[in-house]
Amino acid sequence: MAGALTDVLGEVLVAADGEEVAVSALAARGVSLVGLYFGCSLGGPCAQLGASLAAFYGRFRGEAAAGGGQRLEIVFVSAEQEQQQWQEAVRAMPWLALPFADKHRKLKLWNKYRVSNIPSLIFIDASTGKVVCRNGLLVIRDDPEGLEFPWGPKPFSEVVAGPLLRNNGQTLDSSALEGSHVGVYFSAHWCPPCRSLTRVLVESYRKIKEAGQKFEILFVSADRSEDSFKQYFSEMPWVAVPYADEARRSRLNRLYGIQGIPTLIVLDPKGEVITRQGRVEVLNDVECREFPWHPKPVLELTDSNAVQLNEGPCLVLFVDSEDDGESEAAKQLIQPIAEKIIAKYKAKEEEAPLLFFVAGEDDMTDSLRDYTNLPEAAPLLTILDMSARAKYVMDVEEITPEIVEAFVSDFLADKLKPEPI
Repeated sequence: MAGALTDVLGEVLVAADGEEVAVSALAARGVSLVGLYFGCSLGGPCAQLGASLAAFYGRFRGEAAAGGGQRLEIVFVSAEQEQQQWQEAVRAMPWLALPFADKHRKLKLWNKYRVSNIPSLIFIDASTGKVVCRNGLLVIRDDPEGLEFPWGPKPFSEVVAGPLLRNNGQTLDSSALEGSHVGVYFSAHWCPPCRSLTRVLVESYRKIKEAGQKFEILFVSADRSEDSFKQYFSEMPWVAVPYADEARRSRLNRLYGIQGIPTLIVLDPKGEVITRQGRVEVLNDVECREFPWHPKPVLELTDSNAVQLNEGPCLVLFVDSEDDGESEAAKQLIQPIAEKIIAKYKAKEEEAPLLFFVAGEDDMTDSLRDYTNLPEAAPLLTILDMSARAKYVMDVEEITPEIVEAFVSDFLADKLKPEPI
């Protein structure tokens, strides 16, 4: 266990009293699950979670004192910029914390687990370091006594099991989804981007069905009332989890670690995830020619997928799009390297630590260059880490596969010196 956790958390953590605790010592305590708590000491949602999480954690501490072994440990990964605020926050917490000075590891954890907002609680297996549950906030709400510990992922067919609705009031069993590709659509009427996506998605759904493909969409509502749900669902030709079945809606959110809406998860007929970026795929492929949207190793940067730049470090190769074929040639250059990285991490059941893009010349790309203060050169090889506000730039006359591979390898080995964005 110690090796996997040390790779994730480093050698030592800090307790509320300031004492250092060796990560390797967690095994002796019987810890089998670690919750990574990404948050801050300020008010609002983080303060609300702190109280709920402390009560939740206390139940497991009480169990350990009764001889059951400390199955759960929490580690605070702070968003604090000032050490005094960090110290005050840690003193008030009954669990452990990543050392304030270990800023580099903190950023790596935010990127590794694709944390886009706080508070966020992600459970990982202490023996392997692999993600068990991406949405621990819902665990605290849905299972406050810890009866379902360790909250590991279940098959989609098991989580979704039960009656589903059509907007005419008819019901059908979830087994009707078997054998089809399924889009699990997390959305709400109060969310303007959701309503915009729904209009496009209705047309995409129609085109896919008319082409003879076995495809269904499952609406998982985040509406604030049943009336809003009914009004919104009336616009949809697919099926939904009943609004009253809050437990099943919550379990689906937990299963896919939903952190924001709209989100469209596309599953294969076996219930395995094809892509978590269904929203981007639908907007980029309005004719649905590439359904079911298996992920591409290298993407062309567009307005609709630029949001992915905020999900973690991204390699972006800027090219002169006025030169015919330049973008396609750039994709072909990067693709073997991207495929190798993706395959390596997939074998470890982990997400790749980099996304790969080719960017041409348009208003969005110009804005990105301006925001990150990049030179106007083309070609220009970069890695942009928006969450760390850092960039890595390789400005050479010719970009070769060898240069790209060395650049990526050095980045992953922490050999590159970042420049501020």
